[in-house]
Amino acid sequence: MTDVQGGTAKSHGLRDYVAWHDAYADPSSSLSARLRQVQAQISAWLDRTPGKVRVLSSCAGQGHDILGVLERREDDRARVTGALVELDPTNAAVARDWVARLGVEFQVVEADAGTTSTYAGLVPADLVLLSGIMGNISPADIERLVHTSRQLCSPGATVLWTRGAQDPDLGPDIRRWFAQTGFAEVACDEWIEGTGMRVGVERLEADPERLVLGQPIFTFTR
Repeated sequence: MTDVQGGTAKSHGLRDYVAWHDAYADPSSSLSARLRQVQAQISAWLDRTPGKVRVLSSCAGQGHDILGVLERREDDRARVTGALVELDPTNAAVARDWVARLGVEFQVVEADAGTTSTYAGLVPADLVLLSGIMGNISPADIERLVHTSRQLCSPGATVLWTRGAQDPDLGPDIRRWFAQTGFAEVACDEWIEGTGMRVGVERLEADPERLVLGQPIFTFTR
């Protein structure tokens, strides 16, 4: 794979994002702890959001966040549609198989999540999942992602984000950037299960913005 923005390339020192998923098999891992909290917040959002809803997952990996929830919530499968954006072909294939097995109406888009053009035809969404991104990109790209997320949202949409407490701990900055972008904080769970993991939930109170194509958002650095 070549070095591209936003995805899960393995060259140029970036980690193996297929093997990365192995940590989910260990319930004591920090990634498992984060996944449990992300899924709990998705379930809570589904509980308070009736009717047909659309979900967008950026850098979706194998789809554990939303597909793992729908695995357990059979009654919600018919009303939840959406798209999973994932660059790695192996992870995308796993997600496609999972989508087919669940019988849900989700697109798996094998493309670079780090550019706005990828999201043409996939947005707006009622729930935008930005999980597992912010710990792998620069602070400037995190701020750009927060501001760009408004282009991915339907009116009143919810954005779920994650970022660990690695140095520098940008959690307070991320929360401030969301507030400056027109979001209201619903929740921010920190030090999840004794780990440095953080899961934030934001609701858009400002008007959504039009998707501007051809704009870079972020580049993975590890």
